[in-house]
Amino acid sequence: MSESWKACQLQAAHCLDAFRNQRLSETDLTHLGALISSAQPRCQSLLYLQVRNTNPGSQVVGMSQFSGGRMLEPPADPADWPYQSVLAAIEDGWRVVCFPNLALLMHEAIPQTLGCEFVLEKWI
Repeated sequence: MSESWKACQLQAAHCLDAFRNQRLSETDLTHLGALISSAQPRCQSLLYLQVRNTNPGSQVVGMSQFSGGRMLEPPADPADWPYQSVLAAIEDGWRVVCFPNLALLMHEAIPQTLGCEFVLEKWI
């Protein structure tokens, strides 16, 4: 949880306490509104990770990243990629929004050159 969201929760608790004690002020609510506005995500980033199999801990074999509507070029050397597994990306705050399509893995006519693809998102 981000520090800004924790500040929102603390201010909301303060406002609730002030309301219960009939001390809630316009300033309290204005401050809470400002905290909420500043804590809201501004830009969705997408991360496509191709891994060797459906295990989120397996080795990344390909990646694409998009932020602010633009594709970000990954480092040329796979050893320098920001994540070596889906789990590493999750630990860094990325959320899985799409798991590999297992039906594609079972289709013999579709080559699996890039492995299994996970799609992740992060709001920044």
